[in-house]
Amino acid sequence: MDIENIESSDIKNFQIVIASKNIHKIREIKTILHELLPNLDILSLIDFPEYKPLEETGASFEENASLKAEYAAKTLGRWVISDDSGLIVPALEGSPGIYSARYAGDKATDADNRKKLLSNLSKLSDKDRYAYFECCIALASPEKLIKCVCAKCEGRIEYQEKGGEGFGYDPLFVKHDYNKTFSELKESVKNKISHRRKALDKILLTLESIISSS
Repeated sequence: MDIENIESSDIKNFQIVIASKNIHKIREIKTILHELLPNLDILSLIDFPEYKPLEETGASFEENASLKAEYAAKTLGRWVISDDSGLIVPALEGSPGIYSARYAGDKATDADNRKKLLSNLSKLSDKDRYAYFECCIALASPEKLIKCVCAKCEGRIEYQEKGGEGFGYDPLFVKHDYNKTFSELKESVKNKISHRRKALDKILLTLESIISSS
């Protein structure tokens, strides 16, 4: 269904919650969704301070995204969209993977995680610096999981951090066919080529259809 066929008043009346308290992730998802659906009413878990997030026990990004979306939707009684994503380096047996946010420990900062990654890659060859981001986006109603989609963004890990934008591993990651890290790219550029944008594009038709019929 094409966005032009949806009344703007319908979109305004449709509210969705991003199942995250990560301000960087929330901002990125909001920015992309508002580009795709300008009048969508978007909240996040920050708007529900009493909410206690579900522990991430899944063995994959897809499982974690689905678990978080279902739990939040049921608990809050609202439509929810959930993201689980991270960086995968095949030469490091898939690390950091689903542990990307706590690669250097449960209380690790983004800088700590990047430092550990660079250390673990220091003795490997150039070809072993191939990596990709993976993002899985799940959409759930208060009653059930509606859909979960995944997307990848392939590239390489630089030898040192570059750029002052972005978050997570962005200062180290260069997408194929680009010569700048995600942190060096303008936000508007990154948001058109990232793994998160690709995943949101995949779920857009489902979201449009739900808005139209709700």
